[in-house]
Amino acid sequence: MVNFDAGEVTDTVKIYKHTETSNLSSSKSVIETANGSHRFEIKGYSLAKGMGAGKYISSDIFTVGGYDWAVYFYPDGKNPEDNSSYVSVFLALASDGTDVRALFELTLVDQTGNKKHKVHSHFHRALESGPYTLKYKGSMWGYKRFFRRASLEQSEFLKNDCLLLECTVGVVRSRMERPKQYSINIPPSDMGRSFKDLLENEIGCDIVFKVGDEKFNAHKLVLAARSPVFRAQFFGLVGNPNMDTVVVEDVEPSIFKAMLLYIYSDSLPDVHEIMGSNSSCSFAIMVQHLLAAADRFDLDRLKILCESKLCDEITVETVTTTLSLAEQHRCAQLKRACLKFAAANLNGASTL
Repeated sequence: MVNFDAGEVTDTVKIYKHTETSNLSSSKSVIETANGSHRFEIKGYSLAKGMGAGKYISSDIFTVGGYDWAVYFYPDGKNPEDNSSYVSVFLALASDGTDVRALFELTLVDQTGNKKHKVHSHFHRALESGPYTLKYKGSMWGYKRFFRRASLEQSEFLKNDCLLLECTVGVVRSRMERPKQYSINIPPSDMGRSFKDLLENEIGCDIVFKVGDEKFNAHKLVLAARSPVFRAQFFGLVGNPNMDTVVVEDVEPSIFKAMLLYIYSDSLPDVHEIMGSNSSCSFAIMVQHLLAAADRFDLDRLKILCESKLCDEITVETVTTTLSLAEQHRCAQLKRACLKFAAANLNGASTL
């Protein structure tokens, strides 16, 4: 008899489990339907009456899921025993096939535009026995008593001696999904990084912004592509595509720089880095000013990014000023967040 201590037994089990996991394979069977529809218009309905029970008018052949189908309309019914009291409608398999499983839908179209159609459908409901199986060419699914003929002839379904039938077939098929054996890793887009490099390295710049005591070089085409305000300023009806200098007032240089970085990179810049360690301006105030600039230059996504940041910063001390800012710049989501916060955390919040 060989004795094992607890440590040896544990190690043996681990090795066994690893071997089992490494040999695990997988696959997935997907069962779905290939769907297609056909509209069948029957003009001269009154002339079709009297054909006799079991006689039908056929639609043209249409193809769904690799099989041919046809719609059969029986003006005097399919069964002689019904004495022509009902019209019958059937969908028939019109091509060779065995055990074709399918879902069906027959719709008698309301021609008044009220969309009160008469619908018989397998789709979007549980089927106790599963899809219907058509055994061979000529097999049919449908309704012997689709509609009482006297009622049909007095209804809105019959207009100008015309009926409209819409038929949908969903052929059941299965496919096997196997894991990909090989794949190529696709790196994330670096477009934002590339455009940001253009800005930071001032490559090909054709416009200078004077903001306070600072100057910023940029590209008119990039700005026009991102901001409707800049597009109108440079290339609009009263714009000047030849201007090379713009003086921007009522915006702090750091805010304008942050806005330019967003325009080129499509991401919210590191506000703390732009502010610098010596800045006395708080993060929330900086973002508030950036939101105002985004609203001024019609940068909707930047505006929402700022709203999101300010939403995270709502406190009892800041909710009133943030709400005022949201109302001033039409920030509906931020306004709702402020009101909800006030209702939950402040007494007399309705006075805001």
